[in-house]
Amino acid sequence: MLLLAHRGASADAPENTLDAFVEAARQGADGVELDAMVCGSGEVVVCHDEKLDRLARKPWEVRVTPWWKLQRADVGSPLGFAPARIPRLEEVLEALPAHFLINIELKCDRFDDGGLAEKVADLVRRRGLSERVVVSSFNPLCLFRLAAAAPELRRGFLIDPDKPWGVQAYGVSPLVSSHSVHPFHEACTPERVTAWRAAGLRVAAWTVDDPGRAQALEAMGISYLITNRPGAVRQALRAAA
Repeated sequence: MLLLAHRGASADAPENTLDAFVEAARQGADGVELDAMVCGSGEVVVCHDEKLDRLARKPWEVRVTPWWKLQRADVGSPLGFAPARIPRLEEVLEALPAHFLINIELKCDRFDDGGLAEKVADLVRRRGLSERVVVSSFNPLCLFRLAAAAPELRRGFLIDPDKPWGVQAYGVSPLVSSHSVHPFHEACTPERVTAWRAAGLRVAAWTVDDPGRAQALEAMGISYLITNRPGAVRQALRAAA
């Protein structure tokens, strides 16, 4: 089971920033999970929220705000950390260690993704990272577009716990998932994990900071555990082994 740092080591550094990804490497994570969206000037930026109220105490909507302006937002201090800025995906891909697995979540809940899937595919291809990247999304249209743009890239459908389980797990996921399925950890049961694995899919469970739950999921046979605290979870798993 590989440990992926959720938005970087986001318990100890501001989420989705270069600081958080550096901290994830320092804590011994096997990779990272991060969020990608297109900003107002067309760059792919690493950010989870559509608006920056929580992250920067600014009412800016990322998809209509140009990159030059987004750079002025401090997304560290409002979360209780040192000042930090939103990075571009290209910067993050360049900064991550060569061995890291990278789970890129496409953040878009609209029909039109503004070219997000194609732009991410181009960035991953240009950097030769296809074998280290898994692309996930709650939006199946993004994954359809990714499959058309770069069929070799590994895709995984994110299952929303607030939407009907059966439609997502048994209807949508088989159509768009080529590599993995990404359920909320509470939706993982031994029977479901066994069925997914029998179908040739890896399971990426999110978001788990409790060592006991991490141990249970590892015993079920999940492939990726997404956690805010990769160092602490790793230490706990080793102690229990």
